[in-house]
Amino acid sequence: MFECTVRELGRDLQSHVTTAFGSETSTLAGDQSAGDRHSVLVESEVEQALIEQAVATLRQSADQGLLLRGRLALNGDLVTLGTAKDALFQDAEDEVITLGLHDSEGRKASWAFRYESDRDVLAAAATEYSPAHSPELFGVGWFVYLSAERIGPRTSYARSDFAVRERRQLGRMGEYALDYLARFADHKVADGLRHPKAVSAQLKDQVEAWTGEITPGTRIHVRADPSMDAVKLRYSFELGNEVTDEFRATNVGFGLSYTLPVLVALLGASPGDILVIENPEAHLHPRGQAQMGRMLALAAAAGIQVIIETHSDHVLNGVRLAVASKEIEPEQVAVHFFAREQADGAWGAPYLVSPTIDGDGRIDRWPEGFFDEWDKALDRLLAGRVP
Repeated sequence: MFECTVRELGRDLQSHVTTAFGSETSTLAGDQSAGDRHSVLVESEVEQALIEQAVATLRQSADQGLLLRGRLALNGDLVTLGTAKDALFQDAEDEVITLGLHDSEGRKASWAFRYESDRDVLAAAATEYSPAHSPELFGVGWFVYLSAERIGPRTSYARSDFAVRERRQLGRMGEYALDYLARFADHKVADGLRHPKAVSAQLKDQVEAWTGEITPGTRIHVRADPSMDAVKLRYSFELGNEVTDEFRATNVGFGLSYTLPVLVALLGASPGDILVIENPEAHLHPRGQAQMGRMLALAAAAGIQVIIETHSDHVLNGVRLAVASKEIEPEQVAVHFFAREQADGAWGAPYLVSPTIDGDGRIDRWPEGFFDEWDKALDRLLAGRVP
């Protein structure tokens, strides 16, 4: 189990945040045991994408061939942070941006990058690093980063032979997810993620079956059009024993298309792959959000390393129900919440709280502001304190 230390990237946060870049027992020995994998949920008001951006920044720097040369790429295919001035915490004591990894056996990797305000590629001031520290993060296996801003319904979607076939990327906005689904429709989905009612174990059939769990009765129709260099998406719906005509993606619910890249990422992944997903619940109704949480838990239980940032108590409850149903072990789930407290009218610095989930899906503590707004609103309603 690797941990990520982030210091002065956006904020002066020096917490050791579990991000599960390897197996808990021995990543260097190549242990791929699914039982040692983790699903990590980060709920945050002010640090929303900090951990995801730090992980993605390291990965894109490695992909660009810069990290081994002691360089950090702030902008690239995965994230666009701007210049060093945008990345450095405004109250930082030192003009240095540091990132680090360490595991439970004491192996460490760290980088300190010099601050040059107008640069977007930073030079290392000091480094202690080997790709063996975290092979999953730096080139072995699939790495997918899906930002909170994903592509919505379109009449057609872009194709990219280089991004999809050569690099197996979905695009940070999921813009190539449909192209990926069309090209790899026959991909066999990992055992633990196969929907029992799907027509087959192939990716296209599994995506359709899981879409039906999130939005019941939905069928997906994906057709590549090489002459237009595009992929077209249509939906139809089960009504009793019949199926409707096909509808354009732009004429059905927004959540269907917005969720599709998440499903393709989860079902296209293999044990050991890393998925970093922001707000997987976006544009889904509560039932769909809970099913999404369960699916994320199943992916982690299958050996896929999942890191998400969410503001949804339904997603969290979906994970908790998966734990209670013995679909995933509680030790495979880590929850982190960035809390802030107010004193004398002023907000303090954020700090990390890490509630744990027991075998019955119960959380040991609920920090202030941690998915408790429903309880607060209900208390006010029952007490008659609503203006």
